[in-house]
Parts: sequence; structure tokens; C-alpha cells
Amino acid sequence: MPKQNNENSKRRKLLRRVRRQRLRYITILPSLITLLNGVCGFTSMAFASNAAGHFSFHKMDISNFAVAGYLIFFAMIADMLDGRVARMSHTTSSFGGQLDSLCDMISFGVAPAFLILKILEYKFTPFFNPAQLYSGLLLRFIWLTAGVYMICAAIRLARFNVENEEDETAHMSFIGLPTPAAAGVLASLVVFYEDMLATIGPDALPFTIAGSTIMYLLPFIAIGIAVLMIGRIRYPHIINQYLKGRKPVTHLLWAGVIFGLIFLGGLPIALLLAFCGFAIMGFAKWFYYKIILSSRAHRTDTGTTTLHIAEVTNTDT
Repeated sequence: MPKQNNENSKRRKLLRRVRRQRLRYITILPSLITLLNGVCGFTSMAFASNAAGHFSFHKMDISNFAVAGYLIFFAMIADMLDGRVARMSHTTSSFGGQLDSLCDMISFGVAPAFLILKILEYKFTPFFNPAQLYSGLLLRFIWLTAGVYMICAAIRLARFNVENEEDETAHMSFIGLPTPAAAGVLASLVVFYEDMLATIGPDALPFTIAGSTIMYLLPFIAIGIAVLMIGRIRYPHIINQYLKGRKPVTHLLWAGVIFGLIFLGGLPIALLLAFCGFAIMGFAKWFYYKIILSSRAHRTDTGTTTLHIAEVTNTDT
């Protein structure tokens, strides 16, 4: 009996501790914006699942794949706004951070993976007889590509939650490619491909070359982006590092160049250049400093050591 009473007492203490941790209040507006992020990702998957369909509104008619890509960008806007609104209203909370990560996983992890899975299946499977060996291998490779991207996005988000600092103003850089940027690379490629298809037509030579190149490289780009997400390469926080506070005039000039690209080339080209350029920039900077300069410094140190040994030898003789 004393032993049983002791176990019951421990159980009651545990239940009281759980009740104290129950969430009683949440912030409404930031949470709604965060949920909008997740809804955009879910809707993106809904449009991507209907591969042959088109979305028509007023005089606009675009493919479902393009709509799915644009919805991922709308999710990014919601992802940027929820944190800003929470900090401006002084209502940041652990609940908001956890909800944000879950919605990010939907919009920037699952939705881009599902988008590339469906568009590659739709574009490649008509070229193969389903009974052939090549068709099965191709489909497995496409599924593997989407799965690798989704897994790396989950790892990237979990690592960010562990290593994250609560003060958002201290985020001057990210370790590894952020998941919104990774999703932006894939979504911008799909949007650019669908825009070319609708603008110049499937029989035009530029589309044949550029479109085929994008589709054949898309699985390998997805794998490369996945590796960059879980890597340790630093990427700058664009807002905190380049836009917030007083900055040199050159930053304003670069902003003008970006808006000029949007005006001249259109939104799909601007998105493609912005997101692909951001992903490549971090890797190129890491490669230059870690590989090229390190090898030069190593050769210089080796040459200096050899020269010093030769001078010592000549002095001794």
C-alpha cells in the first residue's frame, strides 16, 4: 500500500506539471498570418496535383504548375510578415515559433518537393512506356529527388530551431541555405519554365533548348539545393544586413537594378535571377575563400618553408 500511494502521488504531481504547461492564450494576428503561410503551401500542392489543369481569372490564364509556384512565393510573404507583426506588437512567443516552423515545413519543404515530383512525372512519363525498365527507374529517381529535398528541409528547420537566437536583429547571417530561399529556387525555375511555355510556345527553339535544360537539370538542382540547406555555408540575412538601418548608396543602386529587372524582364525572370543568384552567391563565396585562397596560402607557406630550409642548408655548408 505505501508503494502504491507513492506511485499515485508521483502520477498526480506529473499531471499537475502538465496542466501548468497547457497553453491558455495565443496571439491572434501573427498566428493567422503564420497559418496563411501553411495554407498557401497546402493550396500549392492542391494545384500541383492537377497537372493538366489551368487557372483562369478575368483575362489571366496560367497553368496549375505556375499557380503552385506563385503560391510558394505568397507563403514567403506571409512568413516574412508574421514575425514582423509579432515583434511590432510585442507578442512574440514560443508557440508562434513552433507554429512558424510547422508551416514552413509545409510551404518550403513538402510543397516544393511535391511540385517538382508532379511536374517531372508529368513531363517525363509520356516519353516512356510504363512497362519499360527505364520508366520505373526514372520514376524512382524522381521520387528519391523529392524525398531527399523534403528530408533536408526538415533537418534544416530542426537545426535552426536548436541554434536559433531569440533576438531576430542578431540574425545577420544563416548557417546553410534557408528553406524559403531553397523553395524559391525550385519555384522560380518552374514559374520561369511555365511562363516561357505560355509566352513563346512549345515549338519555339528557345523554349526547346531552355525548357529541356531546366527539366533535365531540375532533379540535380533539387539535390544540390538540399545539400546546401544542411551544409554549414553562411548566407546573409538580406533584410538585416543590407536593408535595415543606414546603408551605403550602392545598396539603393542595387535595389534599383532589381526593380529594373522586374520591369524589363518580367517577374518570372527577376525571381529566377534573385533566388538562383542568392543560392549560388553563398556557395561561390565559400568556394573562393575556403578552397582557392586556402590553397594559395598553403602553397605560399610551403614555398616559404622550402626557401628557409634551403637558406639554412647553404649557411651550414
